This record gives sequence, C-alpha cells and structure tokens, in this order.
Amino acid sequence: MRNVIMTKRKKQRFTGVVYSTDESFEYTEAADIGMEETLDKNQQHLTVQLDKKARKGKMVTLVRGFVGTDEDLNALGRLLKQKCAVGGSSKDGEILIQGDFRERIAQVLEGEGYNVKILK
Repeated sequence: MRNVIMTKRKKQRFTGVVYSTDESFEYTEAADIGMEETLDKNQQHLTVQLDKKARKGKMVTLVRGFVGTDEDLNALGRLLKQKCAVGGSSKDGEILIQGDFRERIAQVLEGEGYNVKILK
C-alpha cells in the first residue's frame, strides 16, 4: 500500500516571471492583476450572442466585452438573470444566461445605458 501525501497548492505571489537578471526589475503582485476600474456604462461596448457549442446542444446567451471589476460584473449578471428569470453565471469578463434571450438582454442593457451589439 502506498502512502499518498496531499499538499495544498499555494497561490502564486508573483505571476509571469520565473527569474530575471535585470537588477531594476520589479515583480508584479498577483493581487494587483485583474483589478481594473470599471468603465462608465456609456463607454462599455458589449456584445450579445447565442452559443451552443460544448454545451450538449443547449443554448445560452453570452454577454462579452465588459471591462471592470468582478463585483460590477457579478452585479450586472445578477440584474440580467433577474430580468430574464433564468439562471446563469458571470466570470472572466463574460456573463452566461441560460436560454435564448438576446433581444431582451439587449433591451435591458440599452435601458441601463450600455452600448450593445447583437451578434447572430
């Protein structure tokens, strides 16, 4: 019988650099990456499209192009899920809404002040 040692993976403190010989190089903290400010609603250019690839034939509506913090993305995703009365998720700058709600989502986003383009 083999003994298996379980180890927890540590979060990387620095990202993107393994080793640098430059004496003036400064490492970028992993916590600093991805913390960008949310653009104003009228500066956001969102695309709404239907997707069913790799989802076993089920349709989902994707909202892409959001630039901002994860908290603001989650708040917008929560609003869209409530307006469509369906489930979904929001991560990696993308909002996924279950079902084909392209027109309704575009109307809600335009009503909120976002620039929206529907992709077919």
